Amino acid sequence: MGLFGILIALGLLIWFAYRGWSILLLAPAAALLAAALSNQPLLAHWTQTFMGSAANFFAQFFPLFLLGALFGKLMDDSGSVRAISRFMTERLGPSHAMLAVVLAGAMVTYGGVSLFVAFFVLAPMAQELFRAANIPRRLMPAAIALGTSTFTMSALPGTPAIQNAIPMPFFGTTPFAAPGLGIVAALIMFGFGMWWLNRVEASARDAGEGFGGDNASPLDTVADDQLIRERATTAREFDPAELRHGQQSDSLPPIGLAVLPLVAVVGINLLMAIFILPSLDFSFLAEERWGATSLSAVGGVWSVAVALASATLILILTNRQRLPALRESMDAGANAAVLPAVSVASLVGFGAVIAALPAFALVRDWVLSIEGGPLVSLTVATNVLAALTGSASGGLTIALDTLGETYMQLAHELGINPELLHRVAVIGSGTLDSLPHNGAVVTLLAVCGTTHGDSYRDIVMVAIVGAIIALVAVILLGSLFGSF
Repeated sequence: MGLFGILIALGLLIWFAYRGWSILLLAPAAALLAAALSNQPLLAHWTQTFMGSAANFFAQFFPLFLLGALFGKLMDDSGSVRAISRFMTERLGPSHAMLAVVLAGAMVTYGGVSLFVAFFVLAPMAQELFRAANIPRRLMPAAIALGTSTFTMSALPGTPAIQNAIPMPFFGTTPFAAPGLGIVAALIMFGFGMWWLNRVEASARDAGEGFGGDNASPLDTVADDQLIRERATTAREFDPAELRHGQQSDSLPPIGLAVLPLVAVVGINLLMAIFILPSLDFSFLAEERWGATSLSAVGGVWSVAVALASATLILILTNRQRLPALRESMDAGANAAVLPAVSVASLVGFGAVIAALPAFALVRDWVLSIEGGPLVSLTVATNVLAALTGSASGGLTIALDTLGETYMQLAHELGINPELLHRVAVIGSGTLDSLPHNGAVVTLLAVCGTTHGDSYRDIVMVAIVGAIIALVAVILLGSLFGSF
């Protein structure tokens, strides 16, 4: 009955979440249902297991949610994201429309701008370029997804994406874990995605298909759509409802000033993770009052937090005159972090209750018995959980909360570098999280004014198939040559 209860609870969680119910209600309700069907104490699991795990996730990662959302909102309101998109438009033009959209998305998201902020800026850019080049509107979501939701989220070393931060406390790694393998994976994702987009663009031209309808993307209504908001805040780290708060600058900064904060994020992250933090004495962290922890457990999060905070300060100092309502913009950025952080924390709490049930031992044993070794079984675990929850960060945290210690033990026994586990886990979480019910997919289609029937096949190819090919390559290379 216990395993049946887990499946029923998970099924109901997915079913109601897909229909727009709040994960803040669904996660504890589903967790308590699974506990009840396993004859486990309900109140103890709610207040001790569920809330304890959710609170731990919030304590570890809310600084990154907060600083990431704040940085993204200020980049948007200062006009910096629009300046970068305009620069790409002018330099590459309609003749390279696909590449311009992909590179603009990659630049801003690798530099720390929230995915949803990028969506709302890139969609008008893509519409302008695609109309001028007479490329079908239906290809806009795939082009934006390739640049924002694939290699910059999970593969490129040093990416400040929350998915890249989650494995660090579990494996004692940094944001730059397995940099060589990450670059290989990024090149595969980018290369395969561009090949596919150019292929379907050529097919559309041969068939005489043009841009299509001339209606503007419904940006004003998407951010306030409650169904989209519920899905979006579970999938990613920014509440789209806050995009319309604050005040956007009427003027755009020079491209150098627009890019400077993005460069600062990557550069300071590298300096903190590789040079500064390792050179300092943090032995005091072993004391009980600091949680009896170590630099390896917190250093990665600290590196990203300092990088985002420093870049935000640089952004404000260099764009103060282009932030006419600084307090309102900062308030909106801070508020945009709360619902996504609490939503993902609720998913983590649900996973903790499931992992504490006696029947979960069957699930754990099945995952660990998958042929191919720890790298393959870790891939399956992160893929499946990200797909079921519709959240890369939620699925990844549940997988590592329940199995992370076991994988570290296996890595020690088999001589596997934890950096390899880190990169495999992050790329794995960013594959099947792009299923139709994922909040980022739903939001992207709405922003572009298309439907699943119009555009989802191409999203699958660039965001799922390309990522799976890259993941297989990383596993093969890591198995043959180790982490590099």
